Amino acid sequence: MSVLAFTNNQKSTSTSVGYAGAVVTVLIWAAWILATRHSAATQLGTIDIGLIRYGIPALVLAPVWLKTGLLPKGVPLGLLATMVAGAGAVFFQLTTSAIHSTPASAAGILLGGSMPLAAALIGIFVFRERPDFIRLLGLAAIVTGVGILLVRSLAGAALPWSSFVLLPMGAILWASYTHAFRRSGLTAVQASALIAIWSCLIHVGLAIVFGTSITSAPLAEVGLQMLSQGILSGLAATVAYGLAVHALGGTQAAAFTAITPVLATIGGGVLLGEEIGIAEIAAAVVTGIGVALSTGIASRR
Repeated sequence: MSVLAFTNNQKSTSTSVGYAGAVVTVLIWAAWILATRHSAATQLGTIDIGLIRYGIPALVLAPVWLKTGLLPKGVPLGLLATMVAGAGAVFFQLTTSAIHSTPASAAGILLGGSMPLAAALIGIFVFRERPDFIRLLGLAAIVTGVGILLVRSLAGAALPWSSFVLLPMGAILWASYTHAFRRSGLTAVQASALIAIWSCLIHVGLAIVFGTSITSAPLAEVGLQMLSQGILSGLAATVAYGLAVHALGGTQAAAFTAITPVLATIGGGVLLGEEIGIAEIAAAVVTGIGVALSTGIASRR
């Protein structure tokens, strides 16, 4: 009995850590969308912000990637490449470019709402996962929330095509990273370190080719991006999400990202002065309900 109780306590602790990591992640991601949207009005380009986002965690986690090596033994090259692309440079460039021309509320729905759906579909069709009816109902609600936004946009021509193409592509990349990381055998810190250093090197190469304006940008703007992109999104959120994936599983951890639309919608209206209509509020609420069901908290198993 004591061994069973100890095992149950371990599982409970692990699950609690996973939920905490997921909540921290979505809070930071909502702030990331707002900060990235704000950067569109500054002279900082996507390459500049990428250097900040991955340069800081690459420096902080240098002892980790120096120990594992840039190509750690036992990790298939395909998995590593999927992780770097899915949570690193490719993901960042696609989503940042789209967010610059997309209101925060819509970006939160199209990116955060699409992530759990993409993760679930990959889990079902690639890894033969079998979600129960409640989780499927939650995914359907997420699709409905995105659909509301799509219908409104088509009716008013409010969003550019890039919003509906690049942000879902980013969601697919992140979902691919989620499943690849869980199967890599790496810890959350190791994965974060490798993604940071590889993405930093890629952005250094882009800066050499296309140039950078970090040195001429206002110090306050650089400081804001260092906090939101480098410290919070690039370092804290990546580690927190890794802990959530380890504890909860890829599909369930990704489901939490759909909370992001609600937070981004509120933040866009309050902090950025963006207009929020009934359609945006309805889409955010429906998507939020979908994530609550997708996490499995209402499921019997």
